[in-house]
Amino acid sequence: MGGTESKVGFRRAILNLTSRTNQTIDTSDDAFWDQFWSGTVNNITDIFALVTADDIHSLREDSPGNFMTLIYKAVEKLDSAVMAGPSMNISEQAIVLNCVRLLTRLIPFVFESEEWRSFFWSKNSVEFEDSMHNESCNNAALAQILLKKLCDLLFCPDFTIVAPVQVGPDTLEDYSIESIQHIWEKGVGFAYSRKTPPHIDSNRTEILKLILTCFSETMYYTPQDTTQPNLWLSYFTSNENKHALPLFTSLLNVICAYDPQGYGLPYQHVMFNDYREQLVEMSAQVLMVVLDHESAMMRTMEEKSQPENYFTFFLSRIHREEDFNFILSGLIKLLNNPLLQTYLPNSCKKIGFHEELMVLFWKLCDYNRKFLFYVLKTSDVLDILVPILYYLIESRNDPAKVGLMHVGVFILLLLSGERNFGVRLNKLYLTRVPMDLPIFTGNHADLLILVFHKIITCGHHRLQPLFDCILTIIVNISPYLKQMCMVSASKLMHLLEAFSTPWFLFANQTNYHLVFFLLEIFNNIIQYQFDGNSHLIYSIIRKRHVFHQLSNLPEDPNTVTKPVRKRSNSQAPSNSFTVPNNSTDCFNKPPEDWRPTREWVCSWRKKLPLQTIMRLLQVLVPQVEKICIDKHLTDESEIISFLQNGTLVGLLPVPHPILMRKYQPNAATAVWFRRYMWGLVYMRNVTPPIWSETNIQLFEVQKMQD
Repeated sequence: MGGTESKVGFRRAILNLTSRTNQTIDTSDDAFWDQFWSGTVNNITDIFALVTADDIHSLREDSPGNFMTLIYKAVEKLDSAVMAGPSMNISEQAIVLNCVRLLTRLIPFVFESEEWRSFFWSKNSVEFEDSMHNESCNNAALAQILLKKLCDLLFCPDFTIVAPVQVGPDTLEDYSIESIQHIWEKGVGFAYSRKTPPHIDSNRTEILKLILTCFSETMYYTPQDTTQPNLWLSYFTSNENKHALPLFTSLLNVICAYDPQGYGLPYQHVMFNDYREQLVEMSAQVLMVVLDHESAMMRTMEEKSQPENYFTFFLSRIHREEDFNFILSGLIKLLNNPLLQTYLPNSCKKIGFHEELMVLFWKLCDYNRKFLFYVLKTSDVLDILVPILYYLIESRNDPAKVGLMHVGVFILLLLSGERNFGVRLNKLYLTRVPMDLPIFTGNHADLLILVFHKIITCGHHRLQPLFDCILTIIVNISPYLKQMCMVSASKLMHLLEAFSTPWFLFANQTNYHLVFFLLEIFNNIIQYQFDGNSHLIYSIIRKRHVFHQLSNLPEDPNTVTKPVRKRSNSQAPSNSFTVPNNSTDCFNKPPEDWRPTREWVCSWRKKLPLQTIMRLLQVLVPQVEKICIDKHLTDESEIISFLQNGTLVGLLPVPHPILMRKYQPNAATAVWFRRYMWGLVYMRNVTPPIWSETNIQLFEVQKMQD
């Protein structure tokens, strides 16, 4: 009954506030304003249920003065809590949490209105400045004050950190809230481990949720306007944030130290609440967002006297091998968690924030080259590769997972730009993760090729722009593949056979790029890894008509357009897959009125790199035909055995130099990633629905009909 009465009283206070449309309530009326955080409500779900979107819209439009005062008074309470520090009692901590929850509810509605966005960055009222206890708050914008107080509260003993010593009245003068010794978890930059009570993890999560909400102003800009600086992130990642280093290490360490299995007991997650999981997920989202801030500018930060983003600066400066090992081991453990298999169904806890972990791994490799080289130094990179491939193949038909597919492919493109990645892929694939793939015995390169083949042939049509990137990855690793199995070799030939058909080549002005990529893959393996790849050589010989057809492509305009018209009026053969007719750059669409011409065909047909393959066929086909006739061979294994003992030394053209295509970020990918990242944050925070009742501009929100 008491809880119900408290909720009724809180709801009555909200209605009372929204009904005073022509009355400005005095800021000094503490009895009135304290109704909204005096402990009557004790969780964020109740706040969202009792303060409706209509209430906030009404208050913002009809009583703007009272709306501003409500926000001012909530921030004022946070300031008082910071000054109280470790002397806060339980009831005062409850007030702080309610202020945090109420601000989390209100701030998205401030961002929603273009007229209100400057509110947090305007000059504060004299009354509000006078109520602040810290001189550093004078002349500061409300947004800066709020972020500063929230960062202070994240390192408050007995509230968000475990006090190293018992704090009492006699020790308050010596207490410092900015101590680097208050890092939350053992790991990078901190060697001490403390057991954290669940309520501290819960308090950290609530504050981080509000900080993430403050950063979310980007959601209310159109994609074309995302180049505008996010002032909240600019302040948070600047040297004005004195907690930047301990906060960065705290977030990173909490993520990498997390073990979803705990003591390893079956069904442990069913019997006990895991408060740490919520903190880890929120930490991953906050860290993901701050590392993306002004990502294009970060690459030139070494040319400046001080970094623009201290979080990326700290990330780029990690260099100790023990720190790299801690980070990599933690990410491997978490990324592989959903792949765990047990005899008891659902006995292991499975996490759901693997997309955030993939983004963090991408950022780590992109900003810290030493970490990238450490990852590639051993076979540990394969423990990252397998779960990424698992997520890719599991998500290939889900239109809601297109963003995950892009991130996974971009990670592999980044890794494939380094020689060591291709070398590591030659390790045998022994761990059998359940995937929808044909049975094979081979190495990790075979696994990667089979997954990519499945994505291309059986994936969602929205994945077509990724085909260039997928084949580029295989091109990058191809000079180092010592031995491909027959299954993966056949799948590569299958792709070439499909992509080289005239109806596909002439359907789009960039489709021929895919053929160039596949031919380069074959050339790299023939020139640099011929000895161990008899399966691929055999597949090339069996499908030699494909290469002859390519070398004799028609140039006449009428002949060029005929396959396209014929294809549009007929159905695909039942034994073939549907090849896309719109393989384009990831972020640029070709002109719709384009038509193939003879000049266009001539511009690329003569450049097809067929010389090495045609020379191989010229030498080996007669030999294979002769041995088949002489020894009456009918089994392909005997032919493959013959090819294993063959050589083309001195018979092939001079080997071409190995060309590695590295991942290159650009403005288009930055805009795409920002939309994906905030879309991911939006979907991860639907309980409570922080943004779902506001007018999002950055991406389209499609709501399910009941």
